[in-house]
Amino acid sequence: MQGPLALDGWALVLGASSGFGAAAALELGRAGCDVAGVHLDRRASLAQAEELAAKIRGLGREVRFYNTNAADTARRDVVLDDLAGRIAEQGPRSRVAVVLHSLAFGSLLPFVDEEPEHETALAQLEMTCNVMAHSLVSWVQALIRRKMLVEGGRVFAMTSTGSWSAWRGYGAVSAAKAALEAHVRQLSLELAQHGVTVNAICAGVTDTPALRKIPTSDDMISVALRKNPHGRLTRPEDVARALVALAQPATYWMTGNVIHVDGGEAIAG
Repeated sequence: MQGPLALDGWALVLGASSGFGAAAALELGRAGCDVAGVHLDRRASLAQAEELAAKIRGLGREVRFYNTNAADTARRDVVLDDLAGRIAEQGPRSRVAVVLHSLAFGSLLPFVDEEPEHETALAQLEMTCNVMAHSLVSWVQALIRRKMLVEGGRVFAMTSTGSWSAWRGYGAVSAAKAALEAHVRQLSLELAQHGVTVNAICAGVTDTPALRKIPTSDDMISVALRKNPHGRLTRPEDVARALVALAQPATYWMTGNVIHVDGGEAIAG
């Protein structure tokens, strides 16, 4: 397999400790980026994030991981202030070149249930959309205000076919993914003047910790295995390698899209 394409600058990965975020952080490190990762892990799962950070450092890259709530604006500012300080030490040419929004945390309750306490409450719906969609806008705004995002930068957000399809228990996440794609379109329009592209990545069904939390995940896996022309699920590294390719300078005219990285799963009958 061809080696990774070369990149420069920092990669900021939101949701860096597992799944797509972890695979992307490692692959972006291999491609030449220093990596700043934001994740939210309890003590029991911190070892996974620490192991990932060690792997990236082993590639000769600088790593700054922050175990904090990426949807909290005050904590976001603490992260960016710290990262901005390190970038300033590296010199005026060092800025964030790639941003990946891969936050997966929200309600997986049905909208309607015989027991009202088992239904998605308004506060849960708002929280899910805030974490998985609106936080993208917040982070991009903060990066632009600080002039941390380099001209020619790339912003990616992980969406899913749930933005337009329905699965039991996926309603709040589906709403968040639809909103996320709308935010991608709007940001692509407004960041064109900064030379920054914004695209959503729609991966095929991937066996990640986030997927396993969905009540119907076994059914989703079965359908994907039947549909995918390659006869397997998408893997996090499939998406990570595509992100490195899409972050190249030659993709400057690609923006505002939902790009499927799924081996043909979405178009198969």
